Amino acid sequence: MAKKNKQKPPQDPKPSQEEEKKQVERKEEEVEDEEEEKSFEDLGLDHRLLRALIKKGVGKPFPIQRVAIPLILQGKDVVAQARTGTGKTFAYLLPLLQKLFPSDSGSKSRLAPGGFILVPSRELCQQVYKEAVSLVELCRVQLKIVQLTGGMPASDLRAALAGPPDILVTTPKCIRDCLAAGLLQPASISESLEILVLDEADLLLQFGFGDDLKALTPAIPRSCQCLLMSATSSPDVDQLKKLILHNPFVLTLSEVDVKDEVISKNVQQFWISCSASDKLLYVLALLKLELVLKKVLIFTNTIGAGFRLKLFFEKFGIRSAILNAELPQNSRLHILEEFNAGLFDYLIATDDSQAKEKEQVNRDNDMDSRKSRKVAKPKIDSEFGVVRGIDFKNVYTVINFDMPSSASGYVHRIGRTGRAYSAGASVSLVSPDEMEIFEEIKSSLGEEDIGTNTIMPFSLLTKDAVESLRYRAEDVARSVTRVAVRESRAQDLRNEILNSEKLKSHFEVNPRDLDLLKHDKVLSKEPPAPHLRDVPDYLLDQKTRDASKMVKLTRAAMGDNKSSRRQGAKKRFRKSRDPLKSFSAEAPKRVGKDGVKGEGKGLDYTHKSKKQKAV
Repeated sequence: MAKKNKQKPPQDPKPSQEEEKKQVERKEEEVEDEEEEKSFEDLGLDHRLLRALIKKGVGKPFPIQRVAIPLILQGKDVVAQARTGTGKTFAYLLPLLQKLFPSDSGSKSRLAPGGFILVPSRELCQQVYKEAVSLVELCRVQLKIVQLTGGMPASDLRAALAGPPDILVTTPKCIRDCLAAGLLQPASISESLEILVLDEADLLLQFGFGDDLKALTPAIPRSCQCLLMSATSSPDVDQLKKLILHNPFVLTLSEVDVKDEVISKNVQQFWISCSASDKLLYVLALLKLELVLKKVLIFTNTIGAGFRLKLFFEKFGIRSAILNAELPQNSRLHILEEFNAGLFDYLIATDDSQAKEKEQVNRDNDMDSRKSRKVAKPKIDSEFGVVRGIDFKNVYTVINFDMPSSASGYVHRIGRTGRAYSAGASVSLVSPDEMEIFEEIKSSLGEEDIGTNTIMPFSLLTKDAVESLRYRAEDVARSVTRVAVRESRAQDLRNEILNSEKLKSHFEVNPRDLDLLKHDKVLSKEPPAPHLRDVPDYLLDQKTRDASKMVKLTRAAMGDNKSSRRQGAKKRFRKSRDPLKSFSAEAPKRVGKDGVKGEGKGLDYTHKSKKQKAV
């Protein structure tokens, strides 16, 4: 018999290199999808924090939170570097609260706070404090959180630290002052401190807090968990790593996100080349021709330039508010709240980092001249910061009226828009003197990769449209003199001090009255000319008209972000009138057909009929 040939089962051919790459890419995509599908519950958070996040409307965790929270809960030292608006605050705040939650066996008796959160500015201190208190209230746990800022009286500091609190949110300078005054004891900190957070770490040393941090370092126990949050990597961050951290996990954007992006891809970046004297003209054209989306945040490098810009806007009927280091803290915080609530569309902010750098360089040279001056300059708050950390809400456009002095400064300014992966845009006005720093910024962003972090020319604004406004702009710019700027600066400071100090106690009792306090008041002595408020149609070319229509359609599609707080406040005040006090026994006066007022007989139903029509 013939032997049957055994047929071997067919074998799959070996996959080619391209197929192997595709398989690897598929597996990576599956892992990424699994990571993206992770919820806060998968990260190991307490059920009370999960309930609080649901009440706050927070859905899925951001990439930095997915990676950092489990590591922090394990007790690891972490250095997290991610761009602004990516959720770094919750990345450290959620595990910090969970680790300090009182246990069932009872809370530990501490002689000092168990957690320190150190930030570079008062505004960021207030923001972090509000978020922490909000979470604790929603969790319904007993955790005492206190914020301390420089300039507080010793009695207030002593009262705040009595207890002591569980978490302390403050600046490094304030910690050093408390140590020097004996309000905080190094031995107590060594026994009690469990977690130390340095938020916006690269700015802490830039703002001159190095000595303050060194004063705290000896009191930090070896067992203390240290967290360092930063938007950029710099030698200052490396210095802090060596000073405080012990063998930390370093999380960078490349490990957290798919692409290592310095600026969010949702932010479109534009630039306009113009002379320094024409910057007022170009920013007027952008706003008056409605070529940018509101709300708009405009950065200047000096306080004087900010007030000049505000006075210039007022002449054209553009209402704006100013935010700088001269203003009292209460006023600054309320300006931020009003801007975030949508009560005004344009905020002119002074980049405090520019002023601090110049102050550091010229401090020794100006000592003699300061002593000889009779008139003292307004005090600048060293703990003020607007470029970093502050969560501006619904800012669609950032305008660099003055270019920053460094590439990192540019990144942090642009980071005020496009937060939490929302859309945004930036427009930089670049003069010939600023081209060198502009080229440095472009090279640091890596523009060799076309389409990512590319700064493009702003094509919506045509030369004809700019020239059509030149006569008006130059005529108004000549009227905004140095004397007018100096007087308006002093007037604004007086107004804000009045609002901050004399009305502070009133606002504490009547918080709704804050809705009626305006920060975009007109500073000009003369009212704006009516013909400057609107731009005649004959001055606009067809391209500019089409661009303006496109921006308006985009704004309409996004929806109206205007807040009804002020309108609601007016309604509440109207309703709260006492009807007995407003009642009058006199007969109401009526206007006759001949226009002469006379006394009416009987009841007047005019007011009632108006109400019925309104309904």
